[in-house]
Amino acid sequence: MPGERLKLARKKAGYSLRALSDAMDNKVSAQAIGKYERDEMMPASDVLTSMADILDVNLEYLMSNQVKELRGVEFRKHSGTSVKDRSRVEATVIEKVERYLSIEEILDLESAAWHEPFEPMVLDHLDDAAEMADRLRKKWGLGIDPIPNMTELLEEKGIKVLVIELPEKVSGLTCMVDRGDDKEFVPVIVVNKSFPLERRRFTLAHELGHRLIDENSPVDHEKASDVFAGAFLVNAKHLKEEIGEHRHSVSFPELVALKRMYRVSAAAMLMRLKQVGILSDSAVTYAFQTFARGWRKEEPQPLETGNKKGEFEKPKRFDRLCYWALSERLISPSKASEFLQIPYFEMERLLQGNVDNNENNHQ
Repeated sequence: MPGERLKLARKKAGYSLRALSDAMDNKVSAQAIGKYERDEMMPASDVLTSMADILDVNLEYLMSNQVKELRGVEFRKHSGTSVKDRSRVEATVIEKVERYLSIEEILDLESAAWHEPFEPMVLDHLDDAAEMADRLRKKWGLGIDPIPNMTELLEEKGIKVLVIELPEKVSGLTCMVDRGDDKEFVPVIVVNKSFPLERRRFTLAHELGHRLIDENSPVDHEKASDVFAGAFLVNAKHLKEEIGEHRHSVSFPELVALKRMYRVSAAAMLMRLKQVGILSDSAVTYAFQTFARGWRKEEPQPLETGNKKGEFEKPKRFDRLCYWALSERLISPSKASEFLQIPYFEMERLLQGNVDNNENNHQ
C-alpha cells in the first residue's frame, strides 16, 4: 500500500495520527499509522478496512497502483491554501484520476496521449505569451475564431480535465500524474466547480499556458499565463475585425455581446481590448471606475444562470468510457455506478433513458 496515499487521505479527512487512532478505538497506535504512511509496515486487512471507512475512501483508492504520485502540483493561487486544503485537493485528484485510468485499462485503451505541440518556450517579455498563443492556435489548426468548448479541446489533446470543489480562493491547479513503471506522465488540469463558466474557461487556458512556458523563463509565470489565456481565448485579429482596430470607448451592450461571443468574463474582455491596443489605458481605467466597477467580483449577465450553473463545458470523456465499458459488459451496472459516483437507482434510471433535467456528468 502506498503510504503517501494513506497520508493524503488522512489529511483530507482532517485527522492527526493520534485522532485517527482514537477514531479506530485504538485498534492500532498513532506510531503504527505513521509506519504505514512511511511504508515501513503493512496494515492487516481489518485495519485497512477500518481506516478506509473512517477516512471515507474505498480500498481501491488505498491499494491501487494506477497513480504513483502527483508531480509538480501548482495551485493557481496560493493564498488561503493550507496544508489541509492542498492534501484534500491532491487526494481528490488522485482518486478521480485512478478511476479514469482504471476505466481506460478495462477498455484496453492507452491513456489519451498528451503530445506537447512544441518545446516549452522561454519567454523574455509578457508580449511573448501572446505570440505563444498564436503559435499554439496555428499548431492545433484552430484558426482565429472563438473556441467553443475549452474542456473538450483539452480532453481531445490528452489532458485530463477535472471539475471539483476547491477552496474558495483557488481557481485551479495543474500537475503531472506519475504512473510509475516508465509509463508516460499524464497531465491534469483542475478547475473550481463553484466558479462561473467564464472563470473556468480562463483558468483552463491559464493552466495550459503553464504547461507551455519554460520554467527558466525570466517573466512572471502567473502574469504570462494570464496574457496567454487572454490571447488564446480572444484572438487579436478576430477581435479587431469584430469591433475595429482603435476605439475611444466601448459601450456596455457591445461588451456583453463580445463576452458572449468569446465566452470570457466582461473584465477579461476589457483587459483584452487594452492588450491589443483597441482601447487606451485611460479608457479601460475609466470603465473600471464607472460602469465596470465591481465586475471583478460579480459577473454582469453571466453565461450560466439559475439551475444552469455548472452545467456547461463539463468533462465528458470519462463518462463516455464508463458507458462504453458497461454496454460491452466489461463492467456491471453496480461497478459503473461506483465509477461514476452516482446511486445505483439513478444508474438504472439513466439506462432506461429516463433523463428529465440536465445531461448527467458526475466527474
